Amino acid sequence: MTDPPQGAQGQTSERATLSRDLSSFLIEFSIALNKHAMYPGGHPSLEPAAERVIGRIEPLLGKKGTLSLGVARQQLIIEGVATDPANPVLKDLAARLHRHHLGAISFRRGLERDELHEALALVAEEADLTGHPLGLGPAEQLAAWPHVQLYPLTYERLELIGEEEQDDGQSGERRTRGAQLWVGLARAAMAKTEAEADTEADTEADPAAVADAIRDHPKTAAYDQVIVGYMLQIAEEVRAAGGHEAVELRGRMSKLVGNLDPETLERLLEMGGDRPQRRQFLLNASQGMAVDAVLDLVQAAHRTEKQQGVSSSLMRMLQKLAHHAESGSGRRRRDADSSLREQVSELIEGWSYSDPNPGTYREALTHMAEARSVYSVSPEQRYAPEPKRMLQMALEANAMGEPVTSAVDRLTEQGDLKWVLTTLQEVDAPAVAEGVWQQVATPDMVSTLAQSEPLDTEALDLLLPKVGVAGAEPMLDALAESESAQSRRALLERIVRLGSAVGPLAMARLDDERPYVQRNMLTIIADLPEPPRGFSAADYLKNPDERVRREAVRIMIKDPAGRERATCMALADSDDRIVRLGLAAAQQDCPDTAVSLLVSRAEKPGDEELRTLAIRALGRARHALALQTLLNLSEPRRFLFWAKLPPKTPEYLAALAALRGHSDAQRAKRALAAAAKSRDSEISLAAVGSGKGA
Repeated sequence: MTDPPQGAQGQTSERATLSRDLSSFLIEFSIALNKHAMYPGGHPSLEPAAERVIGRIEPLLGKKGTLSLGVARQQLIIEGVATDPANPVLKDLAARLHRHHLGAISFRRGLERDELHEALALVAEEADLTGHPLGLGPAEQLAAWPHVQLYPLTYERLELIGEEEQDDGQSGERRTRGAQLWVGLARAAMAKTEAEADTEADTEADPAAVADAIRDHPKTAAYDQVIVGYMLQIAEEVRAAGGHEAVELRGRMSKLVGNLDPETLERLLEMGGDRPQRRQFLLNASQGMAVDAVLDLVQAAHRTEKQQGVSSSLMRMLQKLAHHAESGSGRRRRDADSSLREQVSELIEGWSYSDPNPGTYREALTHMAEARSVYSVSPEQRYAPEPKRMLQMALEANAMGEPVTSAVDRLTEQGDLKWVLTTLQEVDAPAVAEGVWQQVATPDMVSTLAQSEPLDTEALDLLLPKVGVAGAEPMLDALAESESAQSRRALLERIVRLGSAVGPLAMARLDDERPYVQRNMLTIIADLPEPPRGFSAADYLKNPDERVRREAVRIMIKDPAGRERATCMALADSDDRIVRLGLAAAQQDCPDTAVSLLVSRAEKPGDEELRTLAIRALGRARHALALQTLLNLSEPRRFLFWAKLPPKTPEYLAALAALRGHSDAQRAKRALAAAAKSRDSEISLAAVGSGKGA
């Protein structure tokens, strides 16, 4: 069990730190991943790197059976503790995994070198260069090994942080904090389950599953204090935070509280420090959580206050307000919600009223307060057929008419469109099916689905084949306004599926001045089989927003006519991800105009990976400057009677491998021959090659 970032008693705010064993494991894992990225398959340094990782992780797996590594944009979360985002090694490791859209990695007892080696080789492929992040690929690719598994970054699993753009102006620091707090709570709550079940992945963080883990865990003070520590911080976060991620966090916490039984809630509140701290927690929760969760907490606090409980009359009033806040409409719902929160805020200032009512009278009043409203209806409406029954009868009889049309309208209005579409797929009633499809397969219906949160992708996938390209416009409208990163990714994927016909529609929206809208439109065009007629991405190569420039480079690199310009512009860009696109293009086909830029990148101090990629690209250039730069990096340093090879660095090894592309030059032959005689197997192998490329 790990400590929460802030103690359950609220007496410290120091950052929790990793143990020495966990820190050593993460460093070795990062080193091994970098080696798999720099060296070709079969290189003699790869297997020892995997062996060192195995040596670090085996003692950790021996203690608990599984070890899970959560991924945020600039830091990792392991054992409920976030790494320091200022640590360059771990920050680079987190960024590499995040670019693959990975949310977590889990290791299990029995991990073998070969499966770790294969997993490292897969993750080492740079997502920006391949254009295919692992987290967006097939699920079976991520679970190909028995003792190591990769998990995609999705809301169904643990979404640790939002997409890189922050359209709502919310700071990246707060978005990261909210995600880390939820991950820490889920990990701490489910620690016992992970230790006992090797086959269970630790990324399942559904609030109901977390609540089950808390409820079923043995009642120990240490465990409860850890859980309460996280809940105190999350309550403060949902009160202060804003934006879409705060809504997600509020929803998860509200569902978690709703799934906890009264006894567990009382136990946690009793562990939540002294009365002032417990009341501060309730105040934060009352302003940030759903009304049903607020009411559950107030009832639990009412029971824990012993002699200073809340009167049953006030509790009944709060129950009634909660009912109106959940099921009311319009102004009544808003007024009930605000009134409930206001009453709770005043209530937590002190419990001081004893209930004067007799027990049986109190129970009767409580039943009346909880009872739902009863409405008087006419006999005709009382026995009116349900819309689902009406549609099913029409499909059985294969008869279409106005009652069926009205039933379908009612079903779509009450949110049962997916049921309608699924039912149409399962029956053979051509007349009814054709009529219902004409009624529901419209751009307006696509617009309704595309703007809903959460996005109902199943219903959208059933509807789009019937609507066709006409559904692109409403999806583009929703894409420009959606605050959900998951919804935007799903909409982008479905818009591209509609084919080249959506190209002109996306091109027309490039006039929108919002950078993220321009980026999304360029992403659509880049993923189409061919760009729309008359389109040129050159106008966006100098856009001030790096996301827009990145997509413009992707488009132009595919075009032979614009490839050279795009490569040079990318190599000169200030964004590392754009630079990687240029380096990838130069390694396939290096124009002479890009040689000087590659030389600058190869000689520029800083990112070792970018320098190595630039050196490799120089091996594809048939230019004197490229050859001279490679010789400067690889020729032995000569003294009076002897020569000394340069120090063994990744740049030196990459230069030797690249120099093999210039082996027709005499100086290149001499440098390679001298390196081939080295007693160091890595140097000699880089000079002669392994038959698998550099």
